[in-house]
Amino acid sequence: MMHFHIMTLFPEMVMAGLGTSITGRAIDRGLLSIDAVNIRDYAFNKHNSVDDYPYGGGAGMLMQAEPVYLTYEAIREKINSREGKEISKAPRVIYLSPQGKTFSQEMAEELAKEEDLILLCGHYEGIDERVLEEIVTDYVSIGDYVLTGGELPAMVMVDTISRLVPGVLHNDVSAEFESFQDHLLEYPQYSRPEIWHDKQVPPVLLSGHHANVEKWRREQSVIRTAKNRPDLLKKAQLTEAERKMLEEKGLLDDTI
Repeated sequence: MMHFHIMTLFPEMVMAGLGTSITGRAIDRGLLSIDAVNIRDYAFNKHNSVDDYPYGGGAGMLMQAEPVYLTYEAIREKINSREGKEISKAPRVIYLSPQGKTFSQEMAEELAKEEDLILLCGHYEGIDERVLEEIVTDYVSIGDYVLTGGELPAMVMVDTISRLVPGVLHNDVSAEFESFQDHLLEYPQYSRPEIWHDKQVPPVLLSGHHANVEKWRREQSVIRTAKNRPDLLKKAQLTEAERKMLEEKGLLDDTI
């Protein structure tokens, strides 16, 4: 079982998104636990305020160090009480920030090996640097753009990582062969009816010949990646035949 702990100012937002669909069912089946902890609960004033003006001036407000640190300590205490002893290794704490390393499928596979994962969602103009230095182990970004807060990136990460936890998907094989596996995009897929808007399902998929189907799917993945995400092909393991096919189609970049 994997445990996600999300430090946030908007726990309702997080749980509304993650309490449904695949992640919601995984929670109900005891495969995941997702705890959205409200940082305001650890504010030290009657108004539950967690922000203040930054030293040195500047626009906006900054989240204070102490409420964030107290939230983290409460989560660690909860983890310890579940384990029945104080854990020697501190859990990984992910701070969702544009300054971080870009989130990827490879990173998701690495993080899925953790038993506990803490995700820290910032707001306003950020968080006091001192508490980040104290508790954060990883800085992660989901893209080069600015969002209002870290909740949406945290939800993206939880959704992606959860799919890799054994038993979460009904068909565990689907997690292994979906997009970005082996640095290739997923092949086109089709369902009934066989003809729709005069468009026919590729005959090879109706042949029942599994080897030919797999060969076709691999070829389509390579072609689709070359057309839509040629940057991924630099990391993909292509055969000489696949390189020749791309060259013949004019899809082989000089850098690949």
